Amino acid sequence: MTRQWLAVGSMIMLSIIGCSSKSDSSSADGSSGENDKPVIGFVQTGSEGDWRKAHTVSVREAAEAAGYELRFADGQAKQENQIKALSSFVAQGVDGIILAPLVETGWDNVLEKAKKRNIPVLILDRQVDVKDDSLFVTYIGADTYNEGRLAAEWLIEKTGGKAKVVELQGTPGASPTINRYNGFRDVIGEESGIEIIASQSGDFRRSKGKEVMEAFLKKHGDEIDVVYAHNDDMAIGAIQAIEDAGKKPGDDIILVSIDGVRAAFEAMVEGKLNCTVECNPLQGPMAFEAMDKILSGDIGDMPKKQMIKDEVYERENAKEVIDSRKY
Repeated sequence: MTRQWLAVGSMIMLSIIGCSSKSDSSSADGSSGENDKPVIGFVQTGSEGDWRKAHTVSVREAAEAAGYELRFADGQAKQENQIKALSSFVAQGVDGIILAPLVETGWDNVLEKAKKRNIPVLILDRQVDVKDDSLFVTYIGADTYNEGRLAAEWLIEKTGGKAKVVELQGTPGASPTINRYNGFRDVIGEESGIEIIASQSGDFRRSKGKEVMEAFLKKHGDEIDVVYAHNDDMAIGAIQAIEDAGKKPGDDIILVSIDGVRAAFEAMVEGKLNCTVECNPLQGPMAFEAMDKILSGDIGDMPKKQMIKDEVYERENAKEVIDSRKY
């Protein structure tokens, strides 16, 4: 590799690296620096919302505890940025890569680059849909399909199986969006009294959730019994829109969402959110436990998917558990 190419590679990384910590030192030749630690490239979706921030912190802390050097790239909610970051990590010759993919598809080519360089890739949080499963070693994350099912099961019990629902979907093409959409419908499909009267993407963002909910209220008004949000941030945005419309969230309109961040527990304590299905972002320790085995060649019995167990929390018990929440 020539010095000219190395300089270009460094410039590419500078253009895509987001808010990295001072400990994320990296040399242009891909070496692990003065401590000679194994180098892991971490490609994150972005920094949107409390959940994503907690997820990044968990990976950073786990990397440090496990004795790795972590190089961090913030995709800034654009797949093209993530692909550039992953390609740059491959060019640097890092020891391994952790990818939290923004969307499911479009990863085959860049993952093939990593495979050709014998750089193992671990998929974290969101899943990928690739033609060749050997392009990554394992996936670690939540069972987002089951989260959708849990939300629907809670709603059926809460409403007696009769309600008109508006749905705030996540980012189009992201595996949690697809799975939470399908999981919810696979349960309510058996309940003819649950009707989804409107469904639109809020892109997992609080501001967008508020905007979409405002449109729902203008069009459907008093028809709406329930808001099903694919994440807590959109639910909190919807709460703001409901209050602005002169209605009482949690009572006039039931809200159920997914993630289980502290802001959701605060909203439940205030009576404004009825239920949140946990999606645990503290995935760093599992990721680096797996990376230890991957780099040592001990992956004989490693499953292709490693799911984190989640829980369901209601506003009735939120006050009892809020102080124990770590995110």
